Amino acid sequence: MSAEPLKTLFHPYEAEALALPGKGERALFLGAEPGFRLPEGFAASLHLAQGFRPHFRPLKAAGFDVLPQAQGAGFDMALVLAGRHRGQNELRVAGAIERVAPGGLILVAGGKEDGIASLRKRIDELVPLDGHLPKHHGVAFWFRRPDDAGAAAALRAANPAVLVEDRFRTAPGMFSFDRVDAGSKLLVQSLPGDIKGTVADFCAGWGYVAAEVASRFPGLTALDLFEADFEALEAAKANVGGGSAAPRFFWADLLGEPVQRRYDAIVMNPPFHRGRAAEPEVGAGMIRAAGKALKPGGRLFMVANRQLPYEAVLAAAFSSHAEIARDGMFKVLSARR
Repeated sequence: MSAEPLKTLFHPYEAEALALPGKGERALFLGAEPGFRLPEGFAASLHLAQGFRPHFRPLKAAGFDVLPQAQGAGFDMALVLAGRHRGQNELRVAGAIERVAPGGLILVAGGKEDGIASLRKRIDELVPLDGHLPKHHGVAFWFRRPDDAGAAAALRAANPAVLVEDRFRTAPGMFSFDRVDAGSKLLVQSLPGDIKGTVADFCAGWGYVAAEVASRFPGLTALDLFEADFEALEAAKANVGGGSAAPRFFWADLLGEPVQRRYDAIVMNPPFHRGRAAEPEVGAGMIRAAGKALKPGGRLFMVANRQLPYEAVLAAAFSSHAEIARDGMFKVLSARR
């Protein structure tokens, strides 16, 4: 979670560089993450947008008005929490411009290591900034929404939807949005030819692995995609189809929400990062979730970076496991429940 950038975002109010919004005003919060603390006297009603399910769930549980994608218009102001993905940050600012009423405040903040300085420079080229403040290893900057939305159009034009391999539609901010991930390719190439029955793709992203499974294995009776990124899952709905089983799509936090169906096989390319640091426990949790979701005798096929120590987790959760492929960077592991 972005603890420091969240503090940076509200610092201009605490420093009295900005007037606090009053009761009756509506504030849109794009990229909202759990753990933020509103400054005393911040009375505007908050409308949050967060498409990452592990962030969405605690925000919802805390009682916030939160949706996976922003909706509505005519907001009095917008807060934008910037992350590591430049294109996604620019699209969030574009969304704020489109949904805030002319003259409304748009406040943006992010960490210095995540490129907030370049984002500030980029926006200043399109809309004159009213001010900025550094704090908590980040920078907050703000401006007033112009009368027209030309800046938003320019930001969207600079970050169009992408067509990968003339087949898959993606967008900035999704994992490996501009190419097929090499690990996913190795996983697909290493799958045995006898996969059939009910199959799930855990951490399905924008759908490459599931699309390949659908096209390669005619014996599927079910194909379910599980993904925590709402926009990636929406892209997958357009990218996956045409096989023997109509795919189903689940916006899910696999580390926090149990899977109801049981499968003959699960394929996955699990994440192993939260922020910049590698956290193998994320992938380990996905392995345990896969073990619970497989039928007795069901098989898991997963790809991982070679140095990640998943073998002990597989040994604890499955009756047998083996490495079935590797290259200079990745290894493909199989396991049987």
